[in-house]
Amino acid sequence: MEEIGIGQAQEEVDKLLEKSEANSQPKILIERSVFSQKHFDESYEAVSHPSPTLKEVVHKKLSKCVCSGSCLKKFLFGMFPFINIMKDYSVKEDLPSDIVSGLTVGIMHIPQGMAYGMLTTLPPVYGLYMSFFPVLVYFFFGSSKHISMGTFAVACLMIGSAVSKGMDTVSIPHSTAGLVTVAGNQTGNQTNLTASAADDTSTMSREEVDLRLQFAMSVTFLVGVIQLLMGVLRLGFITVYLSDPLISGFTTGAACHVFTSQIKHVFGVQTARYSGVFKLVYTYRDFFSNIDTANYVTILLSIVCITILYCTSRFINQNPKLKPRMFMPVPIELIVVVLGTVISYAIKLEENHGVVVVSDIPTGLPEPNLKALRRIPDVISDAIALAIVIFAISISMGKLLAKKHDYEVDANQELVAYGLSTVVSSFFSSAAPSASLSRSLVQERVGGRTQVAGLVSCCLLLVVLLAIGPYFRTLPNCVMASTVIVALDGLFAQVFTVPDLWYNRRPDFCVLASIIIVALRGMFLQVLDLKKLWHVSLIDFFVWIVAFLATVLLDVDLGLGAAVIFNIVTVVVRSQRPYGCVLGQMPGTDLYRDMHIYQEAKEIPGIRIFRFEHSLFFVNTEHFKTLLFKKTANPRKLKIAQRKRMTEKEKLKDKKQDESIIIDRQDSTNEAAQVQLQSKSGEVKVMVVADSKPKCPQEVDFHTIILDCSPWSFVDSMGVKVLAAVICEYKSVGINVILANCKGGIRDMFEKTKFYDTVDHSNIYVSVHDAVLHALHIESPDFTDQVEDFQNGLCKEKRKASKVDFTLAEDSDEENA
Repeated sequence: MEEIGIGQAQEEVDKLLEKSEANSQPKILIERSVFSQKHFDESYEAVSHPSPTLKEVVHKKLSKCVCSGSCLKKFLFGMFPFINIMKDYSVKEDLPSDIVSGLTVGIMHIPQGMAYGMLTTLPPVYGLYMSFFPVLVYFFFGSSKHISMGTFAVACLMIGSAVSKGMDTVSIPHSTAGLVTVAGNQTGNQTNLTASAADDTSTMSREEVDLRLQFAMSVTFLVGVIQLLMGVLRLGFITVYLSDPLISGFTTGAACHVFTSQIKHVFGVQTARYSGVFKLVYTYRDFFSNIDTANYVTILLSIVCITILYCTSRFINQNPKLKPRMFMPVPIELIVVVLGTVISYAIKLEENHGVVVVSDIPTGLPEPNLKALRRIPDVISDAIALAIVIFAISISMGKLLAKKHDYEVDANQELVAYGLSTVVSSFFSSAAPSASLSRSLVQERVGGRTQVAGLVSCCLLLVVLLAIGPYFRTLPNCVMASTVIVALDGLFAQVFTVPDLWYNRRPDFCVLASIIIVALRGMFLQVLDLKKLWHVSLIDFFVWIVAFLATVLLDVDLGLGAAVIFNIVTVVVRSQRPYGCVLGQMPGTDLYRDMHIYQEAKEIPGIRIFRFEHSLFFVNTEHFKTLLFKKTANPRKLKIAQRKRMTEKEKLKDKKQDESIIIDRQDSTNEAAQVQLQSKSGEVKVMVVADSKPKCPQEVDFHTIILDCSPWSFVDSMGVKVLAAVICEYKSVGINVILANCKGGIRDMFEKTKFYDTVDHSNIYVSVHDAVLHALHIESPDFTDQVEDFQNGLCKEKRKASKVDFTLAEDSDEENA
């Protein structure tokens, strides 16, 4: 029997294949009943899941807190990801690669740490601390194997901005009385500024350095606490509000601030230090006003450094032909630093030409201190912005490299790692660290396998801090500034065309400034994203523009806040005004698509199918009503038109008492029947003549609206209220509204809000096609003969109206109009 059944099934399959080949296109025939949602749930025993009570939720959570060996092991492995990493670590295969990678990144840490330390407005040695302590702590708690923690231009700039604003609120110690402090009203708000000599870290008094350190460590400590709390509370999702265009525009705008902070060192021009709105505008005003004071020694040294750095980085390290053959990138920054230090020492730039150098770098590690707790109330807003920016940049880099090497990075664990690294670092005079884009890519490219490479770089930094540091005493700061300028890739090359710069003045910071400027090249190249964004999304394009302009004009922290607000506004606007469309049936199918996009989609006579492409909640309820009325009909206008028509018919009835007048009972009810009034001998007789189908209101060509609810993921109480009101309005003018594709959560909300008091369960269908079949069946009761065709999606444009007579009221003398 089983074999016979298989044989018969095979024959049926062969027949179907023959039919498919004959028709050139395979067809699927599905025969089933038309399902309303209520009928479907009853047929297939839908299970309801009541909302848990608070007691049940608490009990469920507490039941998971079971102390056991496996639970403790899981907690330790989650808290210390390095344990899992080291379990599979191969000394023979992984250690050599990590050593090479660590030494390479450690070599990069030395010049970048000293250069970016300047951006924090602290002496360069504090940048070396940032390259040591955070890397060491991150090894134990971080889940990324490849990112390089330490100094990063944007983070250091934001720290420096917080320090500068804090310094403007306190009095300068008497030992630095030579530094002029001026208060001005430049932007409508009180804007404080000091002479740029205050940025010369080599001339700072010990008291001023301690004061700056208090602000820097306070903001660092608070950043760590915020990140740690975000990790414990599992708030890693918060970065979804920082879209890629926003981050790109913000970092490009921040690069402008970094460039501005270094360009004066490259030229040796004194400018005042501003903070707040239009900071860059006033800085460049001072820069060009004092351009005649530029020093030729500083300019020559900066040009040489920039040329060497740019040519090596562009034509050797990034050369696609040389890159695969190189064991490691040429450490050109370190070479420039060493050469600048040797040349400065040999020709005595400091004594003979007044070149400001790095000066004394203390040996040893800093002692733990509690300076991080002294200025916390003054830096809260800066810390919040800095914590989010550091996390967004670092986790983006970590996920990028993790995807490339096929492993996972836990965003919440990364927050814990960043927070602990930052908190610990704040007690050792190390400012808030961040993942570096350039160092992370180099660490991965030269073969780094794990964070053991970070330990190797820490060993190299430890040697510098304990022994080699003092040898960099004669390094001109302008070398570091030149390194950053080269990174601009010629975007600001016009600055170097300013004539008449050959004046024998005091050069400043040129070596360190050069290194910083070179490192900005990648950030400014993000401008090229604009062309792509213009073609992909205008909203993303404007997010980039707003983030960039706000950061440039309003300062870094204010710019970030303005960019986030604008980004959230775009989300709200898109949620408030989503797309809505009318659907038509694709010929020969049970598929319904947007008629504006698919020209072959045909509207079913008497039925209008509307889809609202978003969840229905308080933000967009008015837009939902507006779109629905626009795409179908406004029931309020229909009611006015019907009343007007009724009034005209009443007037006509008064004039012609002896004539038969036909009026629609739809004017007052939802029944599709005609009432014939006859007046004879002062007596009025009423006969109701039934029509064969629901009659459309005279003002429109449809009698049923189907709402496709498939895009709705949720609906709130206000959305339900508006939906019920709309259905009642259409019902009052003789138009029936049917819902289709309602998800379980939406139906639960209907139950809670007593929506079914307005709309019966039977008016909600499992699919648009079921709703269409139901509407057509009501229109034509003998439609059962055609159900098979329509269930296969065959839409007949012309249908004969069935003539079914039914009497709602007998012709009787007892009835009066």
